[in-house]
Amino acid sequence: MQRAVRQRDVSYDGVFFLGVKTTGIFCRPSCPARKPLPRNVEYFPSAKEALLAGYRPCKRCRPMDTDGRPPAWVGRLLTAVEKDPGPRLRDWDLHSMSIDPARARRYFKRHYGMTFQAYHRARRMGAAMMQIRGGAKLDDVALRHGYESSSGFRDAFGRTFGKTPGRGRKTDCIVTTVIESPVGPLLTCATPQAVCLLEFNDRRALETQIRELRKRFGCAVVPGKNKHIKRLKDELSWYFAGKLRTFTVPIVYPGTAFQEAVWERLLKIPYGETLSYEQLGIDIGRPGAQRAVGTANGKNRLAIIIPCHRVVNKNGKLGGYGGGLWRKEHLLALERSSVLGQ
Repeated sequence: MQRAVRQRDVSYDGVFFLGVKTTGIFCRPSCPARKPLPRNVEYFPSAKEALLAGYRPCKRCRPMDTDGRPPAWVGRLLTAVEKDPGPRLRDWDLHSMSIDPARARRYFKRHYGMTFQAYHRARRMGAAMMQIRGGAKLDDVALRHGYESSSGFRDAFGRTFGKTPGRGRKTDCIVTTVIESPVGPLLTCATPQAVCLLEFNDRRALETQIRELRKRFGCAVVPGKNKHIKRLKDELSWYFAGKLRTFTVPIVYPGTAFQEAVWERLLKIPYGETLSYEQLGIDIGRPGAQRAVGTANGKNRLAIIIPCHRVVNKNGKLGGYGGGLWRKEHLLALERSSVLGQ
């Protein structure tokens, strides 16, 4: 790892990160900044681990932002899957592409929350679901996705969606993908009707929120995209460019009555302004419920769109933020600068 850092080897970007003890910053191995002394460095397997250790991302190499460009070998894998999700890619297939299966397994586990094989299997099932809902014959879908028998396909389909392919013709699923941003990768999920999750990829609560989605909507979460995700990606790019103040992409956010009241009040906080936890509680008819308001903020599944980052302490200090205070500060500064730049 020291050699990769010393040589600024870009092939190790995303494989590990280094935290510099003297500055409190973490970087990619290829960072162009002056290299620290080895005794002042500690290494992390993921950006999430570096953040949890208290380091903040470097502004030069932007370790949280891949600008939509994963490493070339990951790009080849994703392209192969998207070109034809059906055929299985086994370890020997990866070797033929000059890709180490163990490295692929670690990378996808770190960045997508599942191994490459699990990602491919989920993507294959998501594609199969779309074809079945489109009226395709079961036997044709099974063969197209690498299954030698309809029974094997039915079993795999049932494990993923909790129901038979026949019932799947009337079943929705939640599709999920990663959108790159200046504040790090954002995991987004959408039903056929609306976006239901936008969350920072390194949040500890992410797995809990995915489980909550499955429970709330009663359907599986599989890799994929739809028109709402594509629209959200465009709107996020405009937002971070300072050109969008109100998101128009359809959203859905089921919760308890109290949570929904908090989230609906958050949607009314003007761009570039803030509101205290205390005032938010008063506005929804629950004075003195600052702590409960803070908890509801933390369970907001639509970061940035439902702007919980605009809620601060009564004294004006930032308070807490599930995505990390550096992100809250970044979002508020972006909005203030856009308002001042009118």
